[in-house]
Amino acid sequence: MALHDPAAPMVRDGDSRKKPFYRTLWGQVLIGVALGVVLGYLRPATGIAMKPFGDAFIRVISMIITLVIFCTIVTGIAGMGDLKKVGRVGGKALLYFEVVSTVALLMGLVVGNLVQTGAGFNANPATLDAKAVANYAGAAKAQTVTDFLMHIIPTTVFDAFTRGDILEVVFISVLFGLAMSVMGKRVKPLMDVIEALTQAVFGVVNIVMKFAPIGAFGAMAFTIGQYGLKSLGPLAKLVSAVWITSILFVLVVLGAICWASGFGIIRFLAYIKEEIVLCLTLSSSEPALPTLMEKMETLGCSKALVGLVVPTGYTFNTDGSSIYMTLAALFVAQATNIHLSLGQQLTIFAVAVLTSKGASGVQGAAFIALVGTLMVIPSIPVAGMALILGVDRFMSMARATTNMIGNGVATVVVARWEGELDRVTLRERLGLPFALATAPMEPAAAQRKAS
Repeated sequence: MALHDPAAPMVRDGDSRKKPFYRTLWGQVLIGVALGVVLGYLRPATGIAMKPFGDAFIRVISMIITLVIFCTIVTGIAGMGDLKKVGRVGGKALLYFEVVSTVALLMGLVVGNLVQTGAGFNANPATLDAKAVANYAGAAKAQTVTDFLMHIIPTTVFDAFTRGDILEVVFISVLFGLAMSVMGKRVKPLMDVIEALTQAVFGVVNIVMKFAPIGAFGAMAFTIGQYGLKSLGPLAKLVSAVWITSILFVLVVLGAICWASGFGIIRFLAYIKEEIVLCLTLSSSEPALPTLMEKMETLGCSKALVGLVVPTGYTFNTDGSSIYMTLAALFVAQATNIHLSLGQQLTIFAVAVLTSKGASGVQGAAFIALVGTLMVIPSIPVAGMALILGVDRFMSMARATTNMIGNGVATVVVARWEGELDRVTLRERLGLPFALATAPMEPAAAQRKAS
């Protein structure tokens, strides 16, 4: 159960603006970011020492994410009472994820060929630090379809929770939710316990989020202190390409999807501004997951739909990571003067369709997935990834934020397909004045007005 009842009156934008900027969460986070940038720039060593603040915040959020997902999915599915809807929602979500993430991969591939971000770099693979790549990427390896499918199933129930693997937790949660739905009243006492646990977990989330400005300060101070703005110089073309392509993807591709679904992308971005600032600062989309789920429920999406779409999307709908992977793969090839044929580029694209699915929330996950992708094309030196290791954090900000925004949009779109949200209500709750919602009233809205 979310902390806010979707049926409860919404706080209008005008009311929220009465709160001073410095007392809002996103305002405090922005202040923390600004202070972190100043400290990291003026005193790099001190900025680097602030890293534990950011890491601690991410770890605390990661600690409760599995409980948030489990409680939300189980209570949502069990309370839905319609197993056909569960399958229908899951099928629609996976279809949406595959189409949109494929478009993101194609955008990265096209931009990489047009902009030629690695052209003129003339890097010698023999002089690159392959060991640094291996240390960062760990045991990255090419992943087959069988490996991916087997990875969904945890060794034990508790193993998925202790390792914090989102996809495995979703798998277990769906099974439990389906079982409890079938058993009905016999498991009502257990349902009550899980409902109470859900409220407690979201209570913990509210407490932890009060420390978000400190986490943002520590993360940004470390990033600027460790890498410095000067490190962007030689690779500014690549970093700019990733950022600009991600912004265009959000505004154009996701914007078109939002428009077709009856709401505007700008209003939606304003609605999730706290989550955007968190992702940008922490270079990870996981810290924003609990509050994003809560906001989607407040918007009017059902608990079961939110529980299915958002966590699953964190694995299957990694739009920002997809853009980065094809762009960065072409950069490494171009920087080391490796000519890739159309067939080789299509091979990278096909492999990235699979490997990008493992690039969820965690910092650096897309980098690791890209290492596994490049292993499929022997002519591309994996050691070339050392070229972008120093600026990966700056690109991680863009891909994590794009991933999170994409999953928020996906949730609303699937909810619209399911008839859970009508256009007028959606625009109203996103803050658009009712008088401007000029679209014809849909059946759900008409029935509500008549009553």
